[in-house]
Amino acid sequence: MKSFDQLNRKKRSRSNDSFFVGGAVHYSPRKEDPLFEALNPVVQGLGMSIVELSVSKQRGKTQVRLTVTKKGVVGVGDCSRVHHAIVPRLELAFPGEDLYIEVASPGIDRTIKDASEFQLYIGRGIRCYRTDISDWTAGILQEADDHHLVLRGAKGTVELSYDSIAKAKLDYSQEVED
Repeated sequence: MKSFDQLNRKKRSRSNDSFFVGGAVHYSPRKEDPLFEALNPVVQGLGMSIVELSVSKQRGKTQVRLTVTKKGVVGVGDCSRVHHAIVPRLELAFPGEDLYIEVASPGIDRTIKDASEFQLYIGRGIRCYRTDISDWTAGILQEADDHHLVLRGAKGTVELSYDSIAKAKLDYSQEVED
């Protein structure tokens, strides 16, 4: 396992940077990342999950960007609680460095960057651009594993394998009842 002082040498990300792999969604399980492993229990203790984590250098500062989610709406207060809770661990991870910390919600129309994110959005509205029919399929995400997902939409339930999905986004409009 790498030490905290090795973390600032390269960018770390919870999700895979290459979303489109051969025209399909790629599933990459969480890699062992000491910073993720250090922050995740703190975030989970606040009732949330880490969607994305990245560390980069910018103008002499170490930037840590964290995207978090939970059941229901992630508000400014939630982001503030996470920010305050992770500061001590980040100060230990990057001693003496000037830190810029950003905590955000995924937003109502987040582009899903890796298929492993789907499990975090069960019960949420999703729309997927399908390669097999060259069109969008939308609905409420019922289940997701490392090979496929199940959406419940206006036309019933549909099971989609990740290799048939070119891209996907959160879609709040699927959650709104008429």
